Amino acid sequence: MSESDLGFFVLLARRESFVETAREIGISASAVSRRLARLEGRLGVRLMNRTTRRVSLTGEGEVYFSKAMRLLGDIDELENSLRSGQEKPSGLLRLNATFGFSREYIAPTVSAFCDAYPDVEVQLVVTDAPMNLIEQGFDLNVRFGNPPSSNLIQRLLQRNRRFMCASARYLEMHGKPESLQDLRNHNCIVLRQEHDIYDIWRFDDRSGESPSVRVNGRLSTNDGEMAREWMLRGHGIMLRSEWDIAHHVREGRLQIVLPDYFQTANITAIYPERHNLTAKVRVFIDLLAERIREANTRAPIELSDADLGA
Repeated sequence: MSESDLGFFVLLARRESFVETAREIGISASAVSRRLARLEGRLGVRLMNRTTRRVSLTGEGEVYFSKAMRLLGDIDELENSLRSGQEKPSGLLRLNATFGFSREYIAPTVSAFCDAYPDVEVQLVVTDAPMNLIEQGFDLNVRFGNPPSSNLIQRLLQRNRRFMCASARYLEMHGKPESLQDLRNHNCIVLRQEHDIYDIWRFDDRSGESPSVRVNGRLSTNDGEMAREWMLRGHGIMLRSEWDIAHHVREGRLQIVLPDYFQTANITAIYPERHNLTAKVRVFIDLLAERIREANTRAPIELSDADLGA
């Protein structure tokens, strides 16, 4: 598969129109349609649904689009690093990320970054919900879970899952749930975050199912670190990212509950169109990715096949 095919498909997916795509690359709309058909024929799958006015991605097309974006991003990143290898980070860098992750990773990375590059000024804004990069003038946002479907560029920093877990003290007193339905009889610590339905826990699809459960408990908050401390003190079961609980699990302070039920919540760097990517953004992302990778190597959550219900 050539880079030109990937670029063509990404452009068409973004424009959602044969006519607009044709106008941008200087060919006819029928030529765009034929090129898409040839691409689908070569892959043996239907990538897009057609209507008289628009095109939209199929399920296979969504997967292809996501991977095409990643591959093109890697190519551009390589070219940028070669072309701008001597460029020195400088100017204002505006970042947005969540509270807990900022304390654990972003703030220490900012400190190291500023030590290495004294010509950079950094503004870090921490929020529960991600802010709009374009409208509010941010250079970079670090998100968890599904990244936005937009013209923003995304780079995977770390694969991450959210597991249900509890302290040994809680499980000794209340027993270990054997099914999702058992959670209704347990104290569950919930996060009341903006735009989220806080009392329904939804998990990754399993064999065509979308398992979920409505939970309740005596404690709730909009601060993840407070909720985690309550969990460590034995007040209930919580759904929490493995980056935050890995060392507690490894050292025995927490246990994974129902480990075959989890949410995929990958850690992703989101930033505007790559042609605006400056040295300050590129170098900071590289440094952050390195620190996350080192931490993950030190304290992963290792689950056996039995733990995962295999």
